[in-house]
Amino acid sequence: MADNTHEHSHHAHHEHIHGQHAAHVQAPAKYPSPEHSTEHHHGHKNGHAHMIDDFKKRFRISLALTLPVLLLTPMVQMFLGLGDSLRFPGDEYILFVLSSIIFFYGGWPFLRGIVAEFKAAQPGMMTLIAVAITAAYLYSSVVVFGLPGMIFFWELATLIDIMLLGHWIEMRSVMGASRALTELARLMPSEAHKLMDDGSFKDVPLTELKINDLVLVKPGEKIPADGEVTEGESSVNEAMLTGESTPIHKKKGVPVIGGSLNGEGALTVQIKKLGKDSFLEQVIQLVSEAQESKSKTQDTANRFAFYLTVAAITVALTTVLAWYLGMNKDFAFSLERAVTVMVIACPHALGLAVPLVVAVSTSLAAINGLLIRDRAAFENARKINAVIFDKTGTLTQGKFGVTDVLVFADGLSKEELLTYAASVEMHSEHPLAKGIVAAAGKTIHPQEFKIIPGSGAQGKVDNKLVQVVSPAYMKENITEVQDKRIVELHAQGKTVVYVILEGKIAGAVALADLLRPEAKETILKLQNQGVKCMMLTGDNRMVAKWVASEIGLDEYFAEVMSHEKAQKIKEVQSRGYIVAMTGDGINDAPALAQADVGIAVGAGTDVAIETADIILVHSNPNDVLGVISLAKATYRKLIQNLIWATGYNIVAIPLAAGVLYNTGIVISPAIGAVLMSLSTVIVAINARLLKLKQ
Repeated sequence: MADNTHEHSHHAHHEHIHGQHAAHVQAPAKYPSPEHSTEHHHGHKNGHAHMIDDFKKRFRISLALTLPVLLLTPMVQMFLGLGDSLRFPGDEYILFVLSSIIFFYGGWPFLRGIVAEFKAAQPGMMTLIAVAITAAYLYSSVVVFGLPGMIFFWELATLIDIMLLGHWIEMRSVMGASRALTELARLMPSEAHKLMDDGSFKDVPLTELKINDLVLVKPGEKIPADGEVTEGESSVNEAMLTGESTPIHKKKGVPVIGGSLNGEGALTVQIKKLGKDSFLEQVIQLVSEAQESKSKTQDTANRFAFYLTVAAITVALTTVLAWYLGMNKDFAFSLERAVTVMVIACPHALGLAVPLVVAVSTSLAAINGLLIRDRAAFENARKINAVIFDKTGTLTQGKFGVTDVLVFADGLSKEELLTYAASVEMHSEHPLAKGIVAAAGKTIHPQEFKIIPGSGAQGKVDNKLVQVVSPAYMKENITEVQDKRIVELHAQGKTVVYVILEGKIAGAVALADLLRPEAKETILKLQNQGVKCMMLTGDNRMVAKWVASEIGLDEYFAEVMSHEKAQKIKEVQSRGYIVAMTGDGINDAPALAQADVGIAVGAGTDVAIETADIILVHSNPNDVLGVISLAKATYRKLIQNLIWATGYNIVAIPLAAGVLYNTGIVISPAIGAVLMSLSTVIVAINARLLKLKQ
């Protein structure tokens, strides 16, 4: 509650809900899917999952057909030492038929992809693959039907297999099809207890509610829509929506938010907002907008593929012209040289360079409690120079603990005061009550226990009347306490409750949302790496200031409502920072989506986990360091692999073109295949060497 008074009751346990950057999973440009781009939210997720299944199915069928293609290929038979034992009349036609199926069925995503890339004027990996497999297929087909030369069907089949496998691996790793909006919608109950004209209550679906309808909200239930209390008193937990860590006392005339959790009292609520006007729907809209506007990082491998495509096509055309026109060689020889160039440029290793590193880094991250949902954002984490933390549940534990005990009565120890307080509180579900009970050494079963609505609780302990009450109750019913220590505790944003013994004030207990023990160390380590550390919270300014000073933050933003959080992220980004947002609440969801990298603390809710790019399973803010470290290491491996994957082409392509023909050195497709295989092995081994150092 904003004024830090102790609003006591059987509150449902503090549920701080977790928001996760809704890795808005569009198929990257290299996975063209016209039908997918029109789908939205649910359809978006299903479309992406369908694409992954499609790649998997095409890969399996193509792989099954590749085995007979390999066995029927003379070059492979020679490698295996089989001689002509597997040859038979017409075998080349069977090879042609099987390869045609692989080309048109397995290669279809790439053939469709080249069209999409040219339409977008962004030729990349799809273009390189499509050109290579088309050149190999057409040339080999012509050879089967009479042109002198060598067939490349086995190259065609293995390239398609490897590319389908690479894309399948990569798409699985980036999938994170967003379920955030679904999870947000789940916060609302399915039905409401509507007050009918005859005075009875009827359970109706939320869709049947209208403005000004009256609904009953029982203890422990979620409030079905935004409205205003017309009858009853209770404490309502809004932490999941607003970030306010203390439950709010609600009574007649006070507004309530749909989706928040009612505490111990029954409330009658008049509906004021429905549909798109409601608080929760506005949060959903903010998440959606932030997801849609999130910039897509261009795939590094696509850039390499683009340059390699340009180089391969240029060299291939130059080779045909040079041999046929310049060197007066026959067209069949010239064409074979050109096709050999295109086949050697086929990016077997390049197709696996990124997916292998992604798969290894994703696995390594998972072992260390970091779940990567959006690869582009994860790669961006290496550039992070500002981290904005949510307070409740991220820098703090999201639960109240006793920080100070003040004794006013003579002859009473702190331990005895806590025992009296905890004995009264032991039957309460209120977060503050739980904190007091946890801090006490022992409790005594109270007699005549009862709630003081919105103010505290009381009961007899050892035949003495003990009351644990809020400052407002003290001021109204007993006396206003004048003590500078109390003023200091309030200035630190702590919640103070008073313990009254037989009608006389015996002492006070101060509570605060407990700081995570590792928070201060995390902030220091990040600052040592030149990263600015900030905090964003819906809690009041005094609490924020105390937390910031305790753990050494560079900056903090307090009393920020959920609809303002994404704007705060934009403000920090406008200063030139690459921003990571770390949060665990629904109220953090738009901010997580807006940030360059959204990091959800895993102890939160499904919403956070469905809105973030990366999830910290162990709820340890120190793992933010691990994210940055792994992102840097992963990027180094990506660059190394891309260099290995394309480096051999610098030597192989000119040799395939025949630049050393006069010296007797002409690279054959077989030697090209060995070079490609070696490059692929090096790429695979290098990916496995990825390590996480913190």
